[in-house]
Amino acid sequence: MKKTILALSALATLGMASNAQAAKVDVCIFDLLGKSGESYQMAQEWALAAKGWGADINLIPRQDEAVADNDFKAGKCDAVFLTAMRARQYNKFAGSIDALGGVPSNAIAQRAITFALDKRNAGKMVTNLGGKKYEVAGIAPLGSAFIFVRDKNIDSIEKAAGKKFAVLGYDDAQKIMVQRVGAQAVISDVSNFVAKFNNGQVDMVGAPAYAYKPLEIYKGLGSKGAMFNFPVLHVTADLVISPEKFPAGFGQKSRDWFSKNLPKSLGMIKRLEAGIPAKYKMNLSAEEKTKYQKLLREGRMDMTKRGIYDASMMSVLKRARCSVDKANFECSLGGE
Repeated sequence: MKKTILALSALATLGMASNAQAAKVDVCIFDLLGKSGESYQMAQEWALAAKGWGADINLIPRQDEAVADNDFKAGKCDAVFLTAMRARQYNKFAGSIDALGGVPSNAIAQRAITFALDKRNAGKMVTNLGGKKYEVAGIAPLGSAFIFVRDKNIDSIEKAAGKKFAVLGYDDAQKIMVQRVGAQAVISDVSNFVAKFNNGQVDMVGAPAYAYKPLEIYKGLGSKGAMFNFPVLHVTADLVISPEKFPAGFGQKSRDWFSKNLPKSLGMIKRLEAGIPAKYKMNLSAEEKTKYQKLLREGRMDMTKRGIYDASMMSVLKRARCSVDKANFECSLGGE
C-alpha cells in the first residue's frame, strides 16, 4: 500500500512538472513603439496577472503587425495581440466591434467590449478554422479613429471625391467604404499608412489619437491640415490564443482581467485624445454629422450582408448606441 501511494505521488509530481512546462508560452505583442508603447506596457501587467492563472508568459514585442501575425501562424508564438481589423480573420464576432460607425464614443465602447468579454459569450470567443482552434482571450480599446486631411478645405463627403485615402489592405471594409464616397483607396499597412500621409502620397488617412505622436501625424497636417472631430470607428485590439497551449479556463480568466482594466484603458485614450492640439480639430455641423452617420450605417449594413461583419455583433452595437443616445435617428429603424 505504501509503495502504491509513493508511486501515485511520483506520477502526480511528474504530471505537475509537465503542466508547468506546458504553461510556458510565447506571446507576440504588436505595438508601434515596441517595449516602450502603451500596449506592451499593458501586456506586462497582464502577463504578471497570468502567473496566477497558471501561465508563464514570455512577451515578444513586434513593431510590425504583419510579422506578429505571421509568427503566430507559423507557431513561433502561442498567442498574438493584434488590431481587431487584422484579428477579425480569427474571430468575426470580436473583430466586428471595429465596424464603421458602430462605436461612436468611449462610453459605447465600454458597454460593447464589456458585453463581448462576459462569460455568457465564452462560446463565441472560440473558433475552429482549418483544423486549428483559436480563442479571443482579451479585447482592448485603442480609441476612436478620426479622419485627418492634409488640406482643411476637404471638409465634406463631396469634397473627398477623387482624393487619395490610405487604407489597410487586409481590411475590405475600408477599401469598400472609401470607394463608396468616390475617393481613391491607396493600399497600405500599419507600418506605412501614416508615412504616406506625411510625405504627401495620400490626401487623407484615418487613425486614432493613439497613433498621433508615435507616427508623427502632425507632420502631414502641417499648417493647412485638420482632423475631423467625428469618430468613424473605434479601434480595438484582440488577444488571440491557441487555447491548447494554455491552462484550462485561462481564456475566461484573461477576458475578465481585460474587462476589469477597461476603465484604465479608456482613461489612457481620453488623455491621448486631449493631447491632439485644438488648432487641428475641425467640428462638423449637426447636419454633416447626421449625413456621415447615415453613410456609415449604410456601409455597415452592406458589409454585414457581404459577410465582413458579424450580424449578432451589429445588434449588440446598435443596442449599446441607443442605450446611450435614445434620440438618435437610427434607434427607430430596423435592419441591424
